[in-house]
Amino acid sequence: MSYPVLRNKTYFIRTFGCQMNLHDAERVSGLLDSCGCLEVASPEEADIVVFMTCCVREAADQRLYGQCSSCKSLPAPPSGKRVIAVGGCIAQRDGEGLLTNLDNVRVIFGTSSIAHVAELLAQAFEDDERHVLTAEIDEPGATSMPWHRATSYHAWVPIMTGCNNFCSYCIVPYVRGREKSRPFEEIVDEVCGLARAGVREVTLLGQNVNSYGRDSYGSPRFAELLRAVGETGIERIRFTSSHPKDLLPETIDALAEVPQVMPHLHLAVQSGSSRILKLMNRRYSREDYLDLVRRVRERIPDIALTTDIIVGFPGETEEDFEQTLSLAEEARFAQAFTFIYSKRAGTPAAEMPDDTPHEVIQERFDRLVHVIEQTAYDFNQHDLGARVPVLVEGVSKKDARRIQGKSPKNQTVHAPVPEGIDPADLVGRIVDVDVDTARTWYLAGSIVGEAR
Repeated sequence: MSYPVLRNKTYFIRTFGCQMNLHDAERVSGLLDSCGCLEVASPEEADIVVFMTCCVREAADQRLYGQCSSCKSLPAPPSGKRVIAVGGCIAQRDGEGLLTNLDNVRVIFGTSSIAHVAELLAQAFEDDERHVLTAEIDEPGATSMPWHRATSYHAWVPIMTGCNNFCSYCIVPYVRGREKSRPFEEIVDEVCGLARAGVREVTLLGQNVNSYGRDSYGSPRFAELLRAVGETGIERIRFTSSHPKDLLPETIDALAEVPQVMPHLHLAVQSGSSRILKLMNRRYSREDYLDLVRRVRERIPDIALTTDIIVGFPGETEEDFEQTLSLAEEARFAQAFTFIYSKRAGTPAAEMPDDTPHEVIQERFDRLVHVIEQTAYDFNQHDLGARVPVLVEGVSKKDARRIQGKSPKNQTVHAPVPEGIDPADLVGRIVDVDVDTARTWYLAGSIVGEAR
């Protein structure tokens, strides 16, 4: 459908949160492009400002309120009228309630209604009213929308939406709905098209990719999907997120046997205490997780294992935390995303007694970060002296003559650009780097041979 009022309007999208939100933002951008809108680099230049929000942590709400408030002081936009829209998980959770605190917002759209963004924006420009759509709509939605990818060499490919796990601290099942898998053949066809278009790497997305297909086919088909995607011609395959309770032996086999699947597994543990894991409703124990790590490493010895860990979950004792520390040391994580527990209204954990002083939680958090820094440093030492194929993502923020990219294990790699080569010409290509420096959060070395 055409919306003449949107033609030549400028737009800016700011995204908070997870990779699924990044992909949703690309779809919104693609939809606006198809309506004749023009993307700009800042809110100051935009007739349309879209915030794609995340509600996993409390700070996200405050960021949204601050960003929307700052829009009140922006200069007049090119068209003379600016429409501010809020989408994503906060929009889905709060809906019309957001309008109470955000008086300059004109459009609210939920996680399953992003296909209607253009319609809502057009209405807001025409009548200056406030338009809200957060109902769960049974239609193809985001995956069938136009797509404006942030890069030409990488693509997010959602394979499912929603989550059935209901971890006690997590709001996601309430704002993303139940698990719903895309058709197997549709995903494979999409990746085939991306490979033909020159995309080098895809990341398969889902709140729990390991359970892909259970709702549609009666049992998980993720391992089968990895093998099929590996035959599409795409060079690199990654995926996230992966729940430990559903990581099946056949998926580990696919990880080990499909060369296009990168040797990196993000496996969120959240806590090293079986008691806390039970309170979190994670449905595995400390022993289960460590056994899984052992089985993965038996099949893929050099795999980069990364994780998420929450510190300060309600009721966490020093003994519980010590178990988290020891698990981190034993699992030897290549990287970990560490968070201090943030209460989310509407989740079971929000009702649990929580009397641990913040300074105690902060001290535990600092101790955990120290352990992760050590295991990350130790992991990177294995690649010192190695030749690593690097997919170039851009140049270093500190030096425009140094490329920055990712190794198969998802390590950040830096290297100076050889004389006579324009760094921009290397973006999206793969170069071999001889690693002579291995630090905690990156590798560095020299480019050898020709880019490909």
